[in-house]
Amino acid sequence: MNKISGFIFIFLAIGVAGYAIVQYFIIGVDHAGLVQMKLMSLSKLSTFWYVMLFTHIAASVVALAIGPFTLSAKFREKNIIRHKRLGKLYMLGILFGGVSGLYLAFYATGGLAGKLGFGSLSVFWLVSAYQALSKVKANRVNDHQQWMIRNYSLTFAAVTLRIWLPLFMLLLGLERFELSYAIIAWLSWVPNIVIAELYIQRKLIKKRVSNLPNHPTVVE
Repeated sequence: MNKISGFIFIFLAIGVAGYAIVQYFIIGVDHAGLVQMKLMSLSKLSTFWYVMLFTHIAASVVALAIGPFTLSAKFREKNIIRHKRLGKLYMLGILFGGVSGLYLAFYATGGLAGKLGFGSLSVFWLVSAYQALSKVKANRVNDHQQWMIRNYSLTFAAVTLRIWLPLFMLLLGLERFELSYAIIAWLSWVPNIVIAELYIQRKLIKKRVSNLPNHPTVVE
């Protein structure tokens, strides 16, 4: 990842994290578009639903904001202790964000497709975090890094969802919001994990080529 794409990546992550804090914790949860759409179809949302929503937003914001730093090789090499501390905080964000997200998925807009889409995202989010954690505990650092890339691509769904949503509103209009959200429930994360896997495989190929005898080192 070059400097420009890396800057855009971090800018989007921090920007969406900041937006979520302002929208849900400063302006007010009932002013959020998601909640307003819910209240149009439901007369009332339970207190527990709101608790889980706040938990999901807060935990996801933590993971989204600190994820780029845990993935940064330069940061890791210069601040290994901070890297480990941020990694633990990141994992806590995934744990609380994933569990609360799985609960919220049962009430997702978009019918069964929407529920399955966001439910699958939460499950894979938790599973990939567990894989990353188990690999680092086994001292398999390369495998750990690969699973962290996969995991953060799912965390980044918070960003891609907010990119797709206005595009679908322009294409299909507000009257087809249910259909749009059902599609976005999958589109927000499936392309992310595909791109992450392609990135991982590309890095592995470069590493193999650079390790060939009499072959110059490949530098990204």
